[in-house]
Amino acid sequence: MEDLSYQRIYQSREYLMPLGTICHRAHFGGYSLSVDKTVFAMVAEGELYLRACDESAQYTVTQDAPLLVFNKRGRQVSLNYYFVSESLWCDRSLLLQLSALSLDAARRDKDRRSARTRLRDLPNLTFQLEAQLHEAGVLDAHTLRMLGAKVCWLRLRKTNEHLSAKVLLALEGAIVGLHEAALPAPRRRELMEWFKGVLKKGANPY
Repeated sequence: MEDLSYQRIYQSREYLMPLGTICHRAHFGGYSLSVDKTVFAMVAEGELYLRACDESAQYTVTQDAPLLVFNKRGRQVSLNYYFVSESLWCDRSLLLQLSALSLDAARRDKDRRSARTRLRDLPNLTFQLEAQLHEAGVLDAHTLRMLGAKVCWLRLRKTNEHLSAKVLLALEGAIVGLHEAALPAPRRRELMEWFKGVLKKGANPY
């Protein structure tokens, strides 16, 4: 059965290639499929299931597509992923369209969850730094990620001209989910060069 699941994963990658690079990992006794770390589908017992969403509701109702069910501690649990039939596999255009809807819905849900994440829950961000970010208009994790470490650091610097490079690295670590000391060396060097450039210019480089 595992061989069948891998065959389905490879087939999914081929058919859904326009969505981006599809990665898989073991999940709930099967495999999750994701693009840019956003899960939009599952493969279980050699079959593909797409994440259900409002946009695909008409298809799932008219086709009576069953949901993915797995056993958890002796009881059956349904997941919000619907079965991809052989007829849908034969309609590659529709399969790609429905998969894109699933991926878009998953991304929206991920963004909403990210927006609810408090800044202080991220690595490196203390209560004091969270308060400073709030004053600078960076109110949540989603905004921090959207603006990026450099822009957020520049906003903080408007009220503290002596803001250190350590804060810049802390912001980057918060965005990627790492302690600032664990940042990859190339990214750390790039940020430090940028920091030195800002100090040399003595002004906003943007």
